[in-house]
Amino acid sequence: MIRDVTGIHRIRMLYLQLLYRCNFTCLHCFHGKRLKQGDTFSADEAVNLIRLMHDQYGTEAVTLLGGEPFLHRDLPQIVRYARQELGMPVEICTNGYRIESRLTEVAPYLDLLRVSLEGLGETNDAIRRSGSYLAALSTLNLARDLGVTTGATMTVTSRNIDEVLPLARTMQRFGVRQLKLHCLRPVGNAAEHPELLVTEPTAYTRLREDLQQAGLSIEVIVDEDLSENGAPEVCAPAEGPREIDRIEADPRGALTMSCKAVGQDSHAFWYEKTANRIVHQPSATDELTLAVPDVVYARA
Repeated sequence: MIRDVTGIHRIRMLYLQLLYRCNFTCLHCFHGKRLKQGDTFSADEAVNLIRLMHDQYGTEAVTLLGGEPFLHRDLPQIVRYARQELGMPVEICTNGYRIESRLTEVAPYLDLLRVSLEGLGETNDAIRRSGSYLAALSTLNLARDLGVTTGATMTVTSRNIDEVLPLARTMQRFGVRQLKLHCLRPVGNAAEHPELLVTEPTAYTRLREDLQQAGLSIEVIVDEDLSENGAPEVCAPAEGPREIDRIEADPRGALTMSCKAVGQDSHAFWYEKTANRIVHQPSATDELTLAVPDVVYARA
């Protein structure tokens, strides 16, 4: 269906939000009130969607998210299926809070564990949850001991922009391969906390300059909206792109192709779980009608 409507033949990655449930209520979380909803993918539904994307769109990798994906009771089954049956690299994005036993279970099938952090110590804990910083560091240590490659992710806000470089250096010491920096978008919980927005765009310029001059060994990937002028325009072929980098499925089955549209109910496509098919549900505010551009990432 996506191919018929858009001409897109290949979607490289599937971002699969397994459930809304989470043990955190982060100030910037784009899910917002949906964290209280019970929508979830069953193991069979998750496996079916992964298989469908693999077979129909050549999807070659899957990232499992939530909510908190380690709260999903069938996480090991889903990870094993994607990795063993389909040979797809699997990444999990987690808050890293008290996941030791489950991480040990999935470690043999996991290609990357990405832990979310919002700064050092109290800065992180004030945005995420008390005790979450030390728990995340403990998880990174365990992952290293288990031979799992690790990454980190951080949403840049007014509260933590001065801790990006110190966090990057700390992640280096823990053997983290990559730090990914996201621009805060005012949806979900972030809409209730406008004080988190960076209101001086030149602060992004200083951040980029500091990163370039720091001589870091860790790879830092930056959302290009973290700049004075925003992300550059990306020109697609006149007849539309034939391939996109990713599509994201939320726990209800809504499919979103632009990360800038995630959390805004701007989806034009829907995965019907019981029928195991993708359907087109156009609207005046969907991401295709509004031509919502995707996030552009680049190395800092």
